[in-house]
Amino acid sequence: MIDFQILQDRTLDYRAETYHLARRLWLQNEKDAIRFVEERGFVFFWPIKNAELPSLWNATVGDRPLPNTHDDPGHITWRWKDDLLDKHVWYYAKLIRKKSTIVSLTLAPHFYALTPNYGDFENDYLVQYKNGLMSRETKNVYEALLHNGPTHTIDLRKAAHLSSTENKYRFDKALTDLQAEMKIVPVGIANVGRWGYAMIYDIAARCYPEIVEAARFLSEEKAQQTILLAYLRSVGMAESNRTASLFGWKSDFLMRAAQYLAGQDHITIFPDLQDSKTYLLYKSIFPLQ
Repeated sequence: MIDFQILQDRTLDYRAETYHLARRLWLQNEKDAIRFVEERGFVFFWPIKNAELPSLWNATVGDRPLPNTHDDPGHITWRWKDDLLDKHVWYYAKLIRKKSTIVSLTLAPHFYALTPNYGDFENDYLVQYKNGLMSRETKNVYEALLHNGPTHTIDLRKAAHLSSTENKYRFDKALTDLQAEMKIVPVGIANVGRWGYAMIYDIAARCYPEIVEAARFLSEEKAQQTILLAYLRSVGMAESNRTASLFGWKSDFLMRAAQYLAGQDHITIFPDLQDSKTYLLYKSIFPLQ
């Protein structure tokens, strides 16, 4: 009989390594950060409550919560992120759970293959809009970037006719929704506005045509299998329903990918009869029989 507590303890030890929580593994500079993302495939920028995934923050300062002060040494991660926005060393956007996510350029096409984008960024959005799958505000923001090119948020709100105070929520939601579908992406920082800090956005497919091209050759099944395997390599063990929720996948799609990986001897599917849950275990770490 498998001792579930032993599995949990082993998982925490494993994550201390893969999440770089151990002090000897903490990231020291941008090169370390880039290498960390390439190793893991995708990470959160900040740790997100109830979402199991490595983060750039924790890999830099260890397992501690975000501080309320602005002078914490861990905020060096903010500078790394901003400085690298236009360097094309990774893909950064509000993606997984619509939270700030950093994806390696190797894994980014797999995420793109799961979006409602079909390779024609100048027209695909119109199909969504006509089918009632995109709001007018979101369409306005996208078209402003499509026609004007890279634009910081202050000018973008004006161009999208959303500059009034009552439209702030709609504008912010449009930015988030477009990022989550990999339609737009932050590409830089502009020294404008009251705080001298405004994000610059552009069309993702225009900035990363190589991601779009690579995604053309990926089926949704292959994309999900690759993403799930990368995820389990990072976390070691994960409960199936929570994993499906994290990625926004249907549970049967998640289990189809898991069963394929189990058939390839990459993972073990472990039903815990006591709590009626199913766990996915990365087999190299948990060689269960």
